[in-house]
Amino acid sequence: MSAEAVDDRGERYLIVGAGPSGLAVARAFAEGGVPFDIVERHRDVGGIWDMENPGTPMYDSAHFISSKTLSGFDGYPMPSHYPDYPGWREVLAYIRAFADDHGLRERVEVGVDVERVLPDDGDAWRVKLASGETRRYGGVVAAAGHDWLPRMPAYPGSFLGERYHSVCYRSAREFLGKRVLVVGGGNSGCDIACDAATHADRAFISLRRGYHFLPKHLFGKPTDLFFRSGPQPPARLAQPVLSLLLRVVVGDLTRYGLPKPDHKPLASHPIVNSQLLHHLAHGNIAAKPDVARFEGSTVHFTDDSSADVDLVVFATGYRHEIPFLDTVLGVDGGRRLWANMFVPGHPTLFVAGHFESDGGAYSLVSKQGTLFAGLARRPEARQALAARLRTPAPSLTGGIRHIDSPRHGIHVNLEAYTHFLTKLRNAVGDSQSGRGNEKTALSRSRVDD
Repeated sequence: MSAEAVDDRGERYLIVGAGPSGLAVARAFAEGGVPFDIVERHRDVGGIWDMENPGTPMYDSAHFISSKTLSGFDGYPMPSHYPDYPGWREVLAYIRAFADDHGLRERVEVGVDVERVLPDDGDAWRVKLASGETRRYGGVVAAAGHDWLPRMPAYPGSFLGERYHSVCYRSAREFLGKRVLVVGGGNSGCDIACDAATHADRAFISLRRGYHFLPKHLFGKPTDLFFRSGPQPPARLAQPVLSLLLRVVVGDLTRYGLPKPDHKPLASHPIVNSQLLHHLAHGNIAAKPDVARFEGSTVHFTDDSSADVDLVVFATGYRHEIPFLDTVLGVDGGRRLWANMFVPGHPTLFVAGHFESDGGAYSLVSKQGTLFAGLARRPEARQALAARLRTPAPSLTGGIRHIDSPRHGIHVNLEAYTHFLTKLRNAVGDSQSGRGNEKTALSRSRVDD
């Protein structure tokens, strides 16, 4: 039997994914002189923000929950003419402008699907592509995102109507003439529930626990900008202050039929939504507790109430898996990464963007990219990293105790993670900040109005 043909690119790194995280790393590698290839399984750059990509969780009404001011890549702010909370079309245009202005788009191999990444001799990696091709790289950056694999709950009984996960949802037109139940209270679930409130014949949202709702604006400013425009208090002070502010500004959530939150503010991923409470107050949608069972077209809830519906949308989150790394990480191994980035014993394997944050993520992936470029460029930095990976992973919550749920296994506090990334870069001996972090914004001519 002949040996497997391998395209040896051992002097290069492979970046898997040309969404925001992969592009942030690619910029840092390009500016740091690190040889790399970047592959994308879809037709163009943009990741989940391109609604034409099969399997994307994007939908017509999707917007950032962080403001434009705090959501851009380092050194590349979002355009001033963007609204406070850009929609998916504007975010996609911004990502593609970033790729164009940094000469990255022409470097991306599109339509290339990575099937498996396996350790090879030394610290190298054998990469098997869906096309049957095998390549060998000196290092790999996994930047494929974590919102592609839906997590579906199981309930007793059978439902005779239509049901699907929110990853399949695209437009409020799907709700016309239907009685709709949305299960799940994350930001996507609340967005979709608002679409149902304005388009469905009847609309319900089912929440298994209570959440704190942050308005999108406070005192005339986007909420994240308001909280981060001054000195940052420690969590032990921030949580009671925020709790008091929400009682004044938002009030008692049980008035809307919502369950009382069973945790402190910031202990769960922030729900930033000003519309759902409006629709609840006007009777456009009704809140229900967790689903107990299905029976035909009837949904029974844990408070012994019921509702007849035609369609159930499960906005119940995603599995934190990296399928092409499952041999290295195991199932749901993304939750076991060291500091959401590294795998002990593998100093040339980096994972970018595999976190959820209480603030804009693009600044964090920019800093990850700068760190990765220093590690890729300097063997002694990788040796220092290998030693660090033998120590316990740090807490990145900023002193906040999160609720126990799958999504919070990868949740980080923006300030804590920013500080940690800078500290780690210095600890492994690469104090260079990266030119990408110092650049001013380039031409906006490629960003659509």
